[in-house]
Amino acid sequence: MSSNPVLLKHVTKRFGEVTAVDHLDLEITAGEFLVLLGPSGCGKTTLLRCIAGLEEPNEGEIIIGGTTVFSSNEAIFVPPGQRQVDMVFQSYALWPHMTTFENIAFGLKLKKLPRVQIRERVGQVLTDLGMEGLEKRYPFELSGGQQQRVALARLLATKPPVFLMDEPLSNLDARLRLDMRSELKRLHHDSGATTVYVTHDQTEALTMATRVVVMEEGLIQQVDSPPELYRKPANLFVAEFIGSPRVNLLPARPISDDQGKWLQVRDFRLPAAWLPEEEEIVAAVRPENVSLLPEATPGAVEFQVYAVLPAGPEVFVHVVRGDTTLVARSNPLLNLEMDQSIWIKIDPDAYNYYGKESGQLLSAAARGK
Repeated sequence: MSSNPVLLKHVTKRFGEVTAVDHLDLEITAGEFLVLLGPSGCGKTTLLRCIAGLEEPNEGEIIIGGTTVFSSNEAIFVPPGQRQVDMVFQSYALWPHMTTFENIAFGLKLKKLPRVQIRERVGQVLTDLGMEGLEKRYPFELSGGQQQRVALARLLATKPPVFLMDEPLSNLDARLRLDMRSELKRLHHDSGATTVYVTHDQTEALTMATRVVVMEEGLIQQVDSPPELYRKPANLFVAEFIGSPRVNLLPARPISDDQGKWLQVRDFRLPAAWLPEEEEIVAAVRPENVSLLPEATPGAVEFQVYAVLPAGPEVFVHVVRGDTTLVARSNPLLNLEMDQSIWIKIDPDAYNYYGKESGQLLSAAARGK
């Protein structure tokens, strides 16, 4: 199956006085699995619909496979059916009066393929997705997971160079979502098609994408691989949005003295490997970099256990000291009780620093990471 790159230049879409997508530039390489991630109302679905041709932008340019499908300057708007893309919707959008076979074959019939070829191609995708025997069932006779597979099968059968998916797993239960993530990742691997996937679920984004685009208020906040996005968020919005449980944020003042480098956080201080030049910062540290110690140790700070949240192979522990609350990812074998004293240590090199006013990542290169 072939794949096409997608290029977006200064794409803007407004609904009245609301700007859903704001002068957005993005290059999607052929064959990649790109996820548009962000909270509800950030513009991700609107952007996907602009690529599909279901929404016409107010400004900008969209190029798919080297062909301009939209240009505000040149008054070009190519209809959805001529863009060589196909889309899977959140609602699956299956025809209720058609069987599984007929739903999958619908796009092929529109292309006027021979009956023999249609039957062969539908049969192949049914086999690939493990749906043999469901050909004559109607959508109301299928489970949510089976309906999702029919929607994917319909897309696979038409073999478009670009797959567009709008939160296709949001209606499934947690276990089935996990299974379908695996299926979608394998589907992308086997097809090689350029895939643009919309979700508000960061776990979906981090587990499936080759690159993630984090959006907020119609703007791109960061474009990066999942590991880099988690390890080095570009700003405080991304830092807080990515990660479960959420990142710990500590307003701090950098201090250097004869004993070393420190972060002064309210009434306590923590050792640091390096410090930015700003007078006031926000230090961000992931829960897995917060160590819990049952006894006082040099360099550790005393807290109290506020809540213990077991989660199978790990446990999340909320600890407090005055107005400061931290979350630590800990070993479930550590026996803790509510309100007991606990001492915390943080890896001095595990911090990301952000400007208090700008919210932007500071001196990332200085860390040498």
